[in-house]
Amino acid sequence: MSEVEQPVPLGARLAAEWRRRPWWMNLLWGFCIYSTFIYTPYDLFFKPVAGAVEVWFGVMLHDWAAKATEPLHWAIYAAGAYGFWKMSSWMWPWAALYAGQVAIGTVIWTVLYPENSSMGLWGGFIAGAIVAVPAIALWRARERFQGGA
Repeated sequence: MSEVEQPVPLGARLAAEWRRRPWWMNLLWGFCIYSTFIYTPYDLFFKPVAGAVEVWFGVMLHDWAAKATEPLHWAIYAAGAYGFWKMSSWMWPWAALYAGQVAIGTVIWTVLYPENSSMGLWGGFIAGAIVAVPAIALWRARERFQGGA
């Protein structure tokens, strides 16, 4: 008589999934999931065109230009959610490069739009440095991205 394989409890499966990556990478994965399934669809489909804002490389796009680029952000977040889930090898170096451009863009944004930043120039450098931490960590995490797809 053969043994019947017992199903693994959901809690054990979730715990095993979370152990596949460090805590900070789980936070980034959670951010990508949130942005893919909640924030970006809301931003794209429910926020009006007037007043829409997207930031790319520190440059703010407004109204229709912002709405036109929202699907690009959506695709990036969806790719990040999938890539972190599968720990896909293609995530390195792309996740690190994207996070790095966000760090640099944070500084550029405070230089280009000081009226929109309560941080001031030094605050922009500090915020950019803080955002650079996960970018550097992702760059150094090449060996973690060995999954398939």
